[in-house]
Amino acid sequence: MTEQHERGKCENTMTDKPNERPITEMPGVRIEIHAAPKGEWKALGGSDRDQWNERLSDLVIGAVPVNQNNAKAVSQAGSAVAAGIVDMKPADPVEGMLISQLVVANEAALKLYQLAWLNNVEYFEASTKYLQLADKASRTVAMLSERLDHHRNRGQQQIVVQHTTTVNANQAVVTDSVVTGKKNEAAPSAKLLAAVTDKPMEIIKAEKQNQAVPVGGRDTKAK
Repeated sequence: MTEQHERGKCENTMTDKPNERPITEMPGVRIEIHAAPKGEWKALGGSDRDQWNERLSDLVIGAVPVNQNNAKAVSQAGSAVAAGIVDMKPADPVEGMLISQLVVANEAALKLYQLAWLNNVEYFEASTKYLQLADKASRTVAMLSERLDHHRNRGQQQIVVQHTTTVNANQAVVTDSVVTGKKNEAAPSAKLLAAVTDKPMEIIKAEKQNQAVPVGGRDTKAK
């Protein structure tokens, strides 16, 4: 009885405001998800579904600090930003979000630096404020870059193992091997080790003594 009463109370509370209804029940609203995604624009958003990729791309272009009413400026900036995102190769939607925010934060930082140096003599306080905001945006770029690397590496640390091989008494070859959680990758210096032929140290042999050494200080001459 208590559970039914509580459930009925919640339902009454939901219907007290007739203007509020789930978005999916609003007139004219249709939420569609393609059953067979093509992923033709995955390079822009990292998703197999182009609905996400196109939406994310539109948001990025709209956030670029250019005159959004100037079609030529939007086209040039949007093409440049899209090219940069493609080069960073988002592999999944999370990387798509991080790269998109990274691009926008970089644009904001550079724009703020530009504004900081405009009329910095006449408006010193304003220039100082712009510099502070630009530095904050730059730190955001650095943070997003670290998060992107962390996501791509899945938090796995790299362990550097050093191998020392003695070639001769005065020379040693040190190589570094980087070991990750996915696979072992040898550093370029390991190729040098493979190219070096290990030679044993030369042993200097003492010359044979032809003369007999007296034992006990006695004269051993034959009589």
